[in-house]
Amino acid sequence: MTDAELEQKVNELVAKRLAEIEIEKTLQEAQRPKRLALVASKGTLDMAYPPLILASTAVSLGWEVGVFFTFYGLDIINKNKLPKLQVAPIGNPAMPAPIPALPSFQVPNFVGVLPGMTPMATAMMKSWFDRANIPPLQDLIDVTREGGGHLYACTTTMGVMGVNESNLIEGVECRGAAAFLEFAAGATVALFI
Repeated sequence: MTDAELEQKVNELVAKRLAEIEIEKTLQEAQRPKRLALVASKGTLDMAYPPLILASTAVSLGWEVGVFFTFYGLDIINKNKLPKLQVAPIGNPAMPAPIPALPSFQVPNFVGVLPGMTPMATAMMKSWFDRANIPPLQDLIDVTREGGGHLYACTTTMGVMGVNESNLIEGVECRGAAAFLEFAAGATVALFI
């Protein structure tokens, strides 16, 4: 066998082995469970749904899930505040919503400062969720927890926001940012809401 033939044979074997390694790597990645890392930073009714819908859907699909609640997002996992989350019509660029009977008419934003508008906007949004058969927040939390998802309360912002562990709903783990980042480092999808 000449040197050129030997070199060609070695190159073919190396190329074949590299292709095998790439296939093995792809199979390992396909077998690794997908992981969702969410940061929930807002505590209004309309901003509580996105992370909980995503988390409950992901665990239903067999994904690993971790939701890190920080700053006002702690309200979502606060047992005293969760049932009272509201939608503020003022300062919310999408509110107030158009009147269904008059789709081309938009209620002026200044109407949001009138007394009683926050409860009205909250009731309106809850009726939209009911009409669309969207489960209540507590149900989405339960699905996430029962599916193996983790709910993390940010220990740093718990102190800032005056939240104690006794204020939290059942099943919430208190973790610092470093612990959540360790979880998020292996995430397939990471989102800040």
